[in-house]
Amino acid sequence: MSLHSISNTIHQALTAAGLDPRRGPLKAVTQTIRKALADAGIAQTVAPPRAKRGDDVIDVVAREVPSAARAAAEPARPHGEFVARRYTGPGGSRNYKLYIPAPRAGRKAMPLIVMLHGCKQNPDDFAAGTGMNALADEHGFLVAYPEQTSRANGANCWNWFNAADQARDGAEPSIIAGIAREIASTEAVDKRRVFVAGLSAGAAMAVILGTTHADVFAAVGAHSGLPHGAAHDVASAFAAMHGGTRSATAPLPVPTIVFHGDQDRTVVASNGDAIVAQAIAGQGGKLHRKTIDGRASKDKREHVQTIWTDDKGRPRVEQWSLHGGTHAWSGGSPAGSYTDAQGPDASAEMVRFFLAQ
Repeated sequence: MSLHSISNTIHQALTAAGLDPRRGPLKAVTQTIRKALADAGIAQTVAPPRAKRGDDVIDVVAREVPSAARAAAEPARPHGEFVARRYTGPGGSRNYKLYIPAPRAGRKAMPLIVMLHGCKQNPDDFAAGTGMNALADEHGFLVAYPEQTSRANGANCWNWFNAADQARDGAEPSIIAGIAREIASTEAVDKRRVFVAGLSAGAAMAVILGTTHADVFAAVGAHSGLPHGAAHDVASAFAAMHGGTRSATAPLPVPTIVFHGDQDRTVVASNGDAIVAQAIAGQGGKLHRKTIDGRASKDKREHVQTIWTDDKGRPRVEQWSLHGGTHAWSGGSPAGSYTDAQGPDASAEMVRFFLAQ
């Protein structure tokens, strides 16, 4: 197979996954792949990008580029559309990306997962890092990625720490909930199964939405986030991120799954514990607790999974404590920033938790 054919195969594979190899975080990766192919004439192991976190750097594990023969042998799979849209409502406007999975016979109304990126990220980066679009094709759900603007926050963080943005009628909660409602009005959405998840500042905003818009979102996924009401300004935000004192807040009334690394130095793990406490309080009735110790393996970190179920055995609150985990999406792809290729796979587990509701 020619070098040109190999490059085209890789390009088509990335495009089929809903990723754009010509721009955004994948542009540099694509250029590295092409250089390696040109130098050797065969597929090579490609060093992943290094994701910056302030003055720190998160190292991610290299992934092997499939050989041309293997790529050619893999059957083409139907893929969906990744479209750019814009929402405008009373609280303001935001761009967002929507992934619409490949159509399947008999598919009717689908669940919707709203994914909120962290600071210094964007929808394309977050989609690439979490791999949520591939899961959408597999399970049949829509994925929306609202985009924070640098005008609203210089580091593209969702303003979870502003008191005004912690209320139902706050600008950012109302915008994100408005995006979910807009998608539900234009696409075949099962309105009983609309979920919200996020990383870091996005996770903190997801918790706010689960508290303020329980009529819109049926469950929350929080990775490396903070509880509702943890801060009221920038100074208290940094204090909360490092485990400072918090004010009393309202219970989180929807089912919630939490991932947090115990070596996270950006948002310490006690914040994940606080989200879990709010979620348990929000369930009201008696819950049954079960703990599962997960041993370290080649592709997974040592971890502890704690599940709280209701009397019917349904998971209502779930916590994944990752031993050695840092401020990065567990099981994520090096194609995106703030990811840790070593699992457990947070995306797959969140989807499993959401679809069980």
